[in-house]
Amino acid sequence: MSSPSPAAVKAWLLDLQARIVQALEDADGKPFLREEWERPEGGGGISRLIEEGNVLERGGVNFSHVMGANLPPSAAASRPELAGRAWEAMGVSLVVHPRNPYAPTVHMNVRFFTATAPGEEPVWWFGGGMDLTPYYGDEGDTRHFHQSCHDALAPFGSTLHARFKRWCDDYFYLKHRKEPRGVGGIFFDDFNEAGFDLSYAMTQSVGDSFVKAYLPILMARKDTPYGERERDFQAYRRGRYVEFNLVWDRGTLFGLQSGGRTEAILMSMPPIVKWRYDWHPEAGSAEAALYSDFLVHRDWLLT
Repeated sequence: MSSPSPAAVKAWLLDLQARIVQALEDADGKPFLREEWERPEGGGGISRLIEEGNVLERGGVNFSHVMGANLPPSAAASRPELAGRAWEAMGVSLVVHPRNPYAPTVHMNVRFFTATAPGEEPVWWFGGGMDLTPYYGDEGDTRHFHQSCHDALAPFGSTLHARFKRWCDDYFYLKHRKEPRGVGGIFFDDFNEAGFDLSYAMTQSVGDSFVKAYLPILMARKDTPYGERERDFQAYRRGRYVEFNLVWDRGTLFGLQSGGRTEAILMSMPPIVKWRYDWHPEAGSAEAALYSDFLVHRDWLLT
């Protein structure tokens, strides 16, 4: 097993960020803002953001590399054996909120964590995944996204996709609403069981597959006609996205507790959101179909 190489991971993450931003800029026609930032406690990052684009109402593709002497509470609680170790965490995290309600929101994240102590072997792991959140579901789009996730993992083991899909279904679930956030995808964390080289290669495959998984969906839906009704429902469903990120998401909590840049962490929030008291869609409507046909755990793979 090769030793962990944070420098190699960082170089790939920066390249991944640049490639994804370029693909999204090509799709939108408007450039992303670029802002470098530093963290007083150690490290920093590069935020890439678009707002009020031609296609993307808001989107961010952020790179961060932060470090410290003591783990944030959210991490220390789950890994108490790492207390007192120096640590560093790096990753690329993105969220894209298209303007068109027929184009789904998407999230992707790939990250690497390592903790070191004098005279001890480093403790490290990878995490990541991607998931799709439609407002008006489309079976073809959903199957394409899940097939892309499957194909990214297939070279690394026949059981990984089913395992990581189930993990995604369980993780991106609003317990207080008793409903999934979207149609899922894949999610993994604390992954080091294959050794560094294979774990890194698997994570690269996931990150590198994002453009293929999402861009065809965005390009197919960005010009679909819509009206005030669809925008209103999109804003209502975006409220679920906000609820999950602020109540349940471990990455948001880790970022805030570790002294990350708040603007970059909260770039995942959609720009226009609505809440209503005890609202339910009209029976038989396209809005009702999202709940009955898409916000359910099912096998979406092409057969």
